[in-house]
Amino acid sequence: MLKWWQKAIVYQVYPKSFCDTTGSGTGDIKGITSKLDYLHDLGIGAIWLTPVYPSPMVDNGYDISDYTGIGDMFGTMKDFDELIAEAGKRDIKIVMDLVFNHCSDQHKWFQESRKSSDNSKSDWFIWRDAKPDGSAPTNWRSIFGGSVWTWCEERGQYYFHTFASEQPDLNWENPDVRRALYDAANFWLKKGVGGFRIDAITYIKKPAEFHDGKPDGQDGTINVHLMIANTPGILDFLHEMKREVFDGHDIFTVGEANGVSADELPQWVGKDGVFDMLFEFSHVDLPFNDAEIWCYPRKWKLTELKSTLTATREATKNSWCPVFFENHDQPRSVNHFFPSGYDTKKSAKVLAMILLTIRGTPFIYQGEELGMTNVSWEDINIYDDISTKGQYAFALNEGFSPKEAIKHIQFFSRDNSRTPMQWNAEANAGFTSGKSWLPVNENYIDINAEAEAKDENSVLSWYKKLIEFRLKKSHEVLTAGSYREIFADSEEIFAYERELDGEKIIVVVNFTDKNLKLPDEYFADKRIILTSENNFDSSELQPLEARLYE
Repeated sequence: MLKWWQKAIVYQVYPKSFCDTTGSGTGDIKGITSKLDYLHDLGIGAIWLTPVYPSPMVDNGYDISDYTGIGDMFGTMKDFDELIAEAGKRDIKIVMDLVFNHCSDQHKWFQESRKSSDNSKSDWFIWRDAKPDGSAPTNWRSIFGGSVWTWCEERGQYYFHTFASEQPDLNWENPDVRRALYDAANFWLKKGVGGFRIDAITYIKKPAEFHDGKPDGQDGTINVHLMIANTPGILDFLHEMKREVFDGHDIFTVGEANGVSADELPQWVGKDGVFDMLFEFSHVDLPFNDAEIWCYPRKWKLTELKSTLTATREATKNSWCPVFFENHDQPRSVNHFFPSGYDTKKSAKVLAMILLTIRGTPFIYQGEELGMTNVSWEDINIYDDISTKGQYAFALNEGFSPKEAIKHIQFFSRDNSRTPMQWNAEANAGFTSGKSWLPVNENYIDINAEAEAKDENSVLSWYKKLIEFRLKKSHEVLTAGSYREIFADSEEIFAYERELDGEKIIVVVNFTDKNLKLPDEYFADKRIILTSENNFDSSELQPLEARLYE
């Protein structure tokens, strides 16, 4: 028997860019509440909110200064309670984002810790003395660029931060730290949230000793991910969190676990694991090396994408997994997975077919259901994302020209997914009546929810059709059915079978911009029941066509 979250469609909202009701130029909680009918009509069963806590917003809310509050820019706790209540009336759960690897340097815990080495919070963070020459303790480079170490004059030591200097890492070795974090999570459970997405969780456990690593860049530094991700002993911490927070609640948990491989998934999810699901990134990280350096992308093949998706499903046969192609940290999928020049509308429909028919719980990122695309800004000053600016500086330091660096930024920047939601063709795409905090993508005139709702051939209409098909009682094969990839060696077609109690569904998608002949011996007795091209009687796949056979 599947649980509710295994059958649900989850929708990720980036509150800052979703809907502004005040004219401030920034999205708010009331804006999310105002769009609940849109999400209910789409078929959404849970909404994952990126952080809405108080924050200086150095990293757009992932630098939290109060774990049990609501940031003024987003509204009030009353607004949040109303969102929970109104969503519940529509059978929609609200899922919170837990950022427990680090907090803001403005958090009262860090403000106390930085004062001295003998105060009550002195070891709530990771402090180290300088090397004999006064330099940083190690040559590790933060995820956002620059050293992971920042000098604190007040305390006379360096503190550690996996991300920005304004995001000091919490010391999970201290049981008081863990208890404070568990208490914060339980606060939101009492509010009635339906689950948690847990941010950057693979970094919470640090090595017993800190040593320099072999540089992977010309600046003599090494990406911190290679030095601390998934340090042995991390699962002991996580099992404790499961016992203290997750157990006994009808919720779902999904961890962000960059660096966890498919063969490690059984340790992390399921009966003997920690989380119900795990975001692992092998399929979206195909263009990158291990350090995910944007300016050194690699070419990848369709067989690699297929094998990563299949490996995840093979590793979670006895547990569960999420399905996603986009989130707030990724570029838009139509640009990420298809060559430049491909029809983005058709590309969006291809990915929608996989997202909503492959085994696992689908996670739709806001605007993905519209086929929203990357932006093409040429001025680095337009970008807001701290990671983007760090990658740009790194590329320049590696010898790339500003024009070359911007080209990589245009393709990989996280701001691609953070531009405001495109609701209609009015000013600012209907997102705000004020000045938007980040520019709206210029194509909002053509790509917007209002226009697509009226077009039966739009990306939005295709999403609604697929979701309706998936959620029907008569099509449980798409939720509970087995998964088996077919034509695994093809560099043009992604195809697989879903089967349950004798019912079989076959999904076939064309990843190319050319017509493809299907093998008659396999498809001769199969009936097309859904196609993105209204191509019901052809043995030939049209360019970027997605089909579902029965």
